[in-house]
Amino acid sequence: MKVLLVNGSPHEKGCTYTALREVADTLETEGVMTEIIWIGSKPVQDCVDCGSCRKPRACIFDGDGVNEFVEKANAADGFVFGTPVYFSHPSGSILSFMDRAFYGCRDMFAHKPAAAVASARRAGNVASVDVLNKYFTLAQMPVVSSSYWNVVFGNTPEEVKQDLEGLQIMRNLGRNMAWLLKCIEAGRARGVLAPERERAFVTNFIR
Repeated sequence: MKVLLVNGSPHEKGCTYTALREVADTLETEGVMTEIIWIGSKPVQDCVDCGSCRKPRACIFDGDGVNEFVEKANAADGFVFGTPVYFSHPSGSILSFMDRAFYGCRDMFAHKPAAAVASARRAGNVASVDVLNKYFTLAQMPVVSSSYWNVVFGNTPEEVKQDLEGLQIMRNLGRNMAWLLKCIEAGRARGVLAPERERAFVTNFIR
């Protein structure tokens, strides 16, 4: 079992990474492999709704890490997406990254557990987690919770490490993710498979 943790901060080893590292360490203690993927500090191209990704399962825009992530996502068992909070919402980079990753490749995320984590100096993190959770529910992904909302507080990694409750929330999140992954694996071994999706009905009008 492997979980991909995506760091949506422009700072590779900042507050968001500190929170994700706590989750990853807990997952590894539970016997789950992890990989933290940093999306970088360069601009991430937004989705332009060209539709090219629907057939090759890859975005027409290359070179900013989205296609490389999608390749790894296909083989992953779970996901944690982390974001810093800017003006009470997730970073623009993580939103553009997830828009393109999920738009044409939702089927590879289906029925795989996911969680969102947000780091803020003071406020806006709960709203940011809510935004990222909507990607998961659209893709039929079980949303993993913790003992409180998946947030940490601090303006520096050192301050985040002083948020003892926040770090505890990250550890509980890691344990809950590991438990759910093991339950899914046990169910699959007993023949309990994920449900098939019905053919999509897209209603583009409301009269």
